[in-house]
Amino acid sequence: MELFGLKVFTLSGFGEIRAGDDLAALIAEAAQSRLLDGDIVAVTSKIVSKAEGRTVLAAHREQAITDETVRVVASRKHPGGVTRIVENRQGLVMAAAGVDTSNAPSGVVLLLPVDPDRSARAICSALRERTGLRLGVLVTDTAGRPWREGQTDIAIGAAGLAVLDDLRGTADASGRRLDVTVAAVADEIAAAADLVKGKTSGHPVAVVRGLGRLVGDLAAVGARALQRPGDTDMFRLGTAESRAEGYSEGYAVGYAAGLAAAADEG
Repeated sequence: MELFGLKVFTLSGFGEIRAGDDLAALIAEAAQSRLLDGDIVAVTSKIVSKAEGRTVLAAHREQAITDETVRVVASRKHPGGVTRIVENRQGLVMAAAGVDTSNAPSGVVLLLPVDPDRSARAICSALRERTGLRLGVLVTDTAGRPWREGQTDIAIGAAGLAVLDDLRGTADASGRRLDVTVAAVADEIAAAADLVKGKTSGHPVAVVRGLGRLVGDLAAVGARALQRPGDTDMFRLGTAESRAEGYSEGYAVGYAAGLAAAADEG
């Protein structure tokens, strides 16, 4: 895909990734000197999880989801079982805590990398050392979105590039001041990369070219910066869960008031 100077292409030649594999070495070999300064390498989280040995038996999937859950956002029963939307250990709000069976070896499920930003930094640092190029790396995963059908890839780990493009204080094409616009460029890059990687093509790595202005220091903030803090999250709970929590809090307040009133009367 090439549009407005942006070029996105896959790297091929990856076999089945196993625990302990050197992803940076495999990516550099697959690239065969095609990488250029300023390129951004988008790596599907599945192969990062495999290389890091983040697998559990498929029979233990539900327990794995529970173990990876920090907070339940919403839970809904359906004919096929129960869907749990939760905040996981990585701070991501995802279905099933990101525990996934797709593109996993038979009999196991994949957990997300323990620290996707750290994984991205390790790959990026090794790639820069091997190639001598100024590269950025994203670790990507598929997620649903509130109010929207379908899924898209997002950046869950990042190294060597800006994940947000803060346009506040600049002017739009009409000269109007922008006061709230902060572009989630890492997620946009992850989604663009997914268009060529696909879900079933066996291409877990893509290169995005044309955004060298975003590539910079390895110490740049990672994808954690994309996660909205709880105190600014207006939709922290599902509707049913929010109602239940409000009812519980209201009942507790009313019960305490009733006790106080009874004590005064006594």
